[in-house]
Amino acid sequence: MQSEGLIMKAISGFYYVKSAGAVYECKARGVFRKKEMKPFVGDHVLIETEGKRGVLNEILPRKNQFARPPLANLDQIFFILSSCDPLPNYFITDKLIAIAEHKEIEPIIVATKGDLSPVDSIVERYSKAGFRTVAVNNMDWTVDDISEFLYGNVSAFCGNSGVGKSTLLNNLLPFAELETGETSAKLGRGRHTTRHVELFEVEGGFVADTPGFSTVETMQYDIIEKDQIQYCFREFSDHLGQCKFTGCSHTVEKGCAVLDAMERGEISPSRHESYVQMYNEAKEIKSWEINKK
Repeated sequence: MQSEGLIMKAISGFYYVKSAGAVYECKARGVFRKKEMKPFVGDHVLIETEGKRGVLNEILPRKNQFARPPLANLDQIFFILSSCDPLPNYFITDKLIAIAEHKEIEPIIVATKGDLSPVDSIVERYSKAGFRTVAVNNMDWTVDDISEFLYGNVSAFCGNSGVGKSTLLNNLLPFAELETGETSAKLGRGRHTTRHVELFEVEGGFVADTPGFSTVETMQYDIIEKDQIQYCFREFSDHLGQCKFTGCSHTVEKGCAVLDAMERGEISPSRHESYVQMYNEAKEIKSWEINKK
């Protein structure tokens, strides 16, 4: 009997698919290997079942996907930044937010460790850019702080080890018994303790526990063409098309409406700096590298 389901977890070639209130352990048909297709957690799929086992027959159309971590059909990503140990890496965060925007996934900013150091600069930076932000105190964090965002959505939490991602998820998903990692004093980052992607049901939606993103993975698997980057910084939107010259890169040109807005204090200089760095990196990418993706 064939039915539609949602891939909740993928481990060692087995896909755990929720369908009609039950979870089935499934293997994918060989046709996926021949077509070089791989099912992702978050995929809506068609399966045939017998007992508690099944066969994955078809992947239904995706609205978005990430190759690293392998995750599909996200509605929103919570980007977690800590006020200390480790300090925020704004460029990496802005790059990942831009990728989310490019894929039409809503970014939400969570500033952690407010009990150890002020989070005001994080909140101000991203709320000014037009993002919903949440500040949490790790000592008394509760589900209520973000539950309003979860209902009806598939959400992922993204953050380097040590920022409190696993701690937050443990508060949100106490039944999952996730491991947490300490920050390395030498590297300024912690060990990734999550080994696979998995969806959990909570507050009327699904939350993905995922390995963290990294610069290498971002650059290798998610390329945004230079002329498209401007559309991935939402605070630019009111000023695009208002520049003195067509084809403005919004980096150094005179008469640039984006630069004028920054001078007026409407756009954060550090956010614009991230944009310029992304734009300059994108200029170095060859067309064949983009077409390969």
